[in-house]
Amino acid sequence: MEVPENESFRDTIGTLTEDGKRAWVYPKKPSGRFYEYRKIVSYILLLFLFAAPFIKINGNQFLLFNILERRFNIFGLPFWPQDFHLFVISMIIGVIFIALFTVSFGRIFCGWICPQTIFMEMVFRRIEYWIDGDRNKQRRLDNQPWNAEKIRKRSLKWFIFVIISFLIANVFLAYLIGSDKLLQYIVEGPLEHTGTLFPLIIFTAVFYFVFAWFREQVCIIACPYGRLQGVLLDDKSIIVAYDHKRGEGENGRKKFRKGEDREALGHGDCIDCLQCVHVCPTGIDIRNGTQLECVNCTACIDECDHIMESINLPKGLIRYASEDEIEKKETFKVTARMKGYIAVLVILTGVLFGMMSLRNDVEARVLRLPGQLYEHKEGDIISNVFTYKLINKTTKNIENIHFKLRKYKGEIILVSNSNTFVVPEQGMAEGTLFIEIEKKNLEGDKNKLMIEVYSGDDLIETTTVNFLAPRSYH
Repeated sequence: MEVPENESFRDTIGTLTEDGKRAWVYPKKPSGRFYEYRKIVSYILLLFLFAAPFIKINGNQFLLFNILERRFNIFGLPFWPQDFHLFVISMIIGVIFIALFTVSFGRIFCGWICPQTIFMEMVFRRIEYWIDGDRNKQRRLDNQPWNAEKIRKRSLKWFIFVIISFLIANVFLAYLIGSDKLLQYIVEGPLEHTGTLFPLIIFTAVFYFVFAWFREQVCIIACPYGRLQGVLLDDKSIIVAYDHKRGEGENGRKKFRKGEDREALGHGDCIDCLQCVHVCPTGIDIRNGTQLECVNCTACIDECDHIMESINLPKGLIRYASEDEIEKKETFKVTARMKGYIAVLVILTGVLFGMMSLRNDVEARVLRLPGQLYEHKEGDIISNVFTYKLINKTTKNIENIHFKLRKYKGEIILVSNSNTFVVPEQGMAEGTLFIEIEKKNLEGDKNKLMIEVYSGDDLIETTTVNFLAPRSYH
């Protein structure tokens, strides 16, 4: 297909030059009602992010993602390796919710909730505006030689960036290893725990690299969500959109001239001031339509509304809208695809709550000792040997643990000094036990036994085992 001379197709991302080098983005400092709303949302989420590892519910860390030990806490609910299926369902629910949100409202998650955007726009860039100044001052500072002013500003900014990156790395580590362990390591001194110190330094360097240099490239290049957006969005999705019908008119854009009748001349309301481009943190021109770089941060909406207000034109030239609303004046409707996502979300959420309600605080597993069959003892007693493992998912010790057989008359003998034991909080107890049953009480060469686990007089768990006997006992 031939491309008309007055049109071109963009086949590179906006942050690369024609020769493939990095085109540094100097966004103008945003302001306006949406920016104020974003600041409130961002600071609430930052407070939550820094506080969540140190909040405990029933003794459980509010959020924990201990990958090495395969222990996860979500909203204070512990997930052990045995609960991995529940964790997977929870993650699937999260993914489907984000997909539903994207189908409905575009990439709004990126602009308002994503930690990368919040830290970049509400922490690091704001420090940069404070030290280096706004867009034009930053450009001049970058282009000027290394004099005393530039050295002072760069040193101060980079030092603050390193400190903040170090704090973020510590919080990140608290999510991975637990806040109690992190605080313990801090009190005991980092040199006592070099195995943790080196990852902390690596995390600090990664965060500094991301927020000091890589920046918007994370959203454009590294994050798969931008590509996913192209699959999920349709003409009915609410996105940050430029109203090209109103902005272009019949004869296109035109610079503003006071007293000029733009409507009579056939020009749209866009005065080609480029403020929406200058304020964009990913360096795109929203007037070119939906682009993968757009994170729906609303900075262009605020800037355009301010310009429209200053020239006495209606606001909303750039606004939250769907393509169908701009083209066909259609209002937002729940589509069949959205209903499908909602149905799947409701079903999976119901399954998760059902499985959670059936989950026990203690999980017991009794397995036959490898390589062992049975032993025929005096008095026509058949004995089998098993290993047991009990996992305590609570934050309290479970004491006076003992086993009983259901239905079968027999004896369970623990290989220990006592017939009872304790399972420590969020810990495990394991050992060996013998089950002895008279041959007359057995029904065949393989008998399915139900073992009940008691804490004192309270039944806390049941499990089954296969009890072997001589074939002659059918």
